[in-house]
Amino acid sequence: MASVPASGAALTQSHRRVILASSLGTIFEWYDFYLYGSLAAIIAAHFFTSLPSGSAFVMALLTFAAGFAVRPFGAIVFGRLGDMIGRKYTFLVTIVIMGISTFLVGILPTYASIGIAAPILLVVLRCLQGLALGGEYGGAATYVAEHAPNGKRGLYTSFIQTTATIGLFLSLLVILGCRTMLGEDAFKEWGWRVPFLISFVLLLVSIWIRMKLNESPVFQQMKAEGKHSKAPLTESFANWKNGRIVLLALLGATAGQAVVWYAGQFYALFFLTQTLKVDAVTANLFIAAALAIATGGFIFFGWLSDKIGRKPIIMAGCLLAAITYFPIFKGLTHYANPALEAAAKNSPAVVVADPKDCAFQFVPGELKGHVKFNSSCDLVKNLLNGRSVTYTNEQAPAGTLASVRIGSTTIQGVDVSSLSPEDAKAAQAKLTADLTAAINAAGYPAKADNAQMNKPMVLLLLVLLVLYVTMVYGPIAAWLVELFPTRIRYTSMSLPYHIGNGWFGGFLPTTAFALVLLTGNIYSGLWYPIVVAVFTFIVGTLFLHDTKDVDINQ
Repeated sequence: MASVPASGAALTQSHRRVILASSLGTIFEWYDFYLYGSLAAIIAAHFFTSLPSGSAFVMALLTFAAGFAVRPFGAIVFGRLGDMIGRKYTFLVTIVIMGISTFLVGILPTYASIGIAAPILLVVLRCLQGLALGGEYGGAATYVAEHAPNGKRGLYTSFIQTTATIGLFLSLLVILGCRTMLGEDAFKEWGWRVPFLISFVLLLVSIWIRMKLNESPVFQQMKAEGKHSKAPLTESFANWKNGRIVLLALLGATAGQAVVWYAGQFYALFFLTQTLKVDAVTANLFIAAALAIATGGFIFFGWLSDKIGRKPIIMAGCLLAAITYFPIFKGLTHYANPALEAAAKNSPAVVVADPKDCAFQFVPGELKGHVKFNSSCDLVKNLLNGRSVTYTNEQAPAGTLASVRIGSTTIQGVDVSSLSPEDAKAAQAKLTADLTAAINAAGYPAKADNAQMNKPMVLLLLVLLVLYVTMVYGPIAAWLVELFPTRIRYTSMSLPYHIGNGWFGGFLPTTAFALVLLTGNIYSGLWYPIVVAVFTFIVGTLFLHDTKDVDINQ
């Protein structure tokens, strides 16, 4: 059995082995969770086929976010179990739930086979994944921290912090391998299921790893002394002294950390593929390379946090991200798809429409039953959004049909509400053809040209985004663990972490692309992570204290 490490002592070989085993299991769990996000565009085509292209992708992202929405509930359920019965058995249960749910996504019938039941079942499985992940991270971070000696907790918990990025990296590699071996057409048709099915093998490996783990020595000692909590939820959240720290940890640490994490990795990937029209293989290779280059930053900033503190590094990461996101993402456009940037500059688009004629296309019309995207304004904007054409809005008199000015060309919208289905279809087809011709003539590319792409600069900007991720994420586990007492640590740290990462972070891609649909500006989505990161910087700087010298064994 591993013992409680003395202050300043080095970890024994036994301690290193259990930390490695814990990290490997967590990597596999993150791999399962992020497969969906990496394949959101393909999944949208199979499970949301009744929606316009822009809305279908946003709905796919919303389903992705559903897993994040329930993570705090998983944190409550499994955090309570972890503080009452132990760390080891709790995250053995979480890995089983995660692995089985992921495998079932791989065999789930599509919308074409079972209709509306398909996206409903998909959401259910994503929620099960979220519940499992809600119990996983707090247990893994607490488990590793309670094996680490004082003075090295930031370094050793930073290895757990690499697991989310390595899990994403692993999912990208498996997806790239499947795309290459099966071919793009076969992968989009059925091969996308293979990475989900592979998770069953990872599940068996993870169970074997978790079964070999010993319980946390700090928890064992506390339980042997009869000091463990019998009501961790009450002690964590009904007690204002501890509840205040939970709230500050959310607003002053994890919320900003979360948006920087998801903006720097997932939103960057979606921005490349959906907005800049970089082909999926190239975009995945870019992200995978950036992760491989910058992942060492987790270890470096974890180590550095043992020297100068957790708080200054995380606050600096939030501030740097907020200041530089707009120039970085505009730089990605400049270097990844210069033709798109040039077209937007030389032939700006203006939608002239009655605002009452324009719906917020984030709303899924067929699911809501009352919003149909077939007004003249909606038809025009859906086409522009699909080609990543940034546009501004100009108000027209009430009742006026929408029109689009692209450079010196004006395309008149159509009103299909009073037409027969056949005539409406023909009118929409003509509008699509006319507007597509105008977009092409203005130089807006249908996809990014690899020959014009400045690949080193794209990679450099992506590495910079991931380095921000390592700054805010590398020290966060140690900071959260040290903020709370051992008897309620699993419960107390899990909730703010999973509300921050599950709600503030997990909904980032959905919120960001919804803002793009709302405004017509491809950069509008960046306002969400910027505002949250600045808010966290202010709250964390003013109200949270640093904890690097706290002895959690006391």
